[in-house]
Amino acid sequence: MAEYVELVLLEQSFASINWPFFDRVGDVAEKTDGSVLFDIRIEGDTTIQRMAVIGYGANGTVAIMMDKSGRFISAPVNGDDDVLVAELTGWYSLPMAEQIRVSYHGVAAQLLAKLVRNEGRRVRRLPPETTVT
Repeated sequence: MAEYVELVLLEQSFASINWPFFDRVGDVAEKTDGSVLFDIRIEGDTTIQRMAVIGYGANGTVAIMMDKSGRFISAPVNGDDDVLVAELTGWYSLPMAEQIRVSYHGVAAQLLAKLVRNEGRRVRRLPPETTVT
């Protein structure tokens, strides 16, 4: 599924789509028959500002991240990271009043470290956008 995600992100880049991150991720999920499990801001990281994960049932999950320069990064999520994805998905499904009482930052940092910083992972960086929020 990661290849299909990359194709949709690349298509969006060529079309000069100037959508917010949430809308871009939703478009990718729709076009690849997935569902957005979560979409969060990353606080305190020096390179990544947003992360979302799209689920494909038994076919796995794919993370989409946006770095500080507006460049999109996609990576398949390893099955070993399912617990972290489940925890972030659970937080994302909470009502906003409960979300403000529970921090997701530690779990997000763990998942991000495994996705981007572990050697041997296939991470694709796509062209930067002109103005992405």
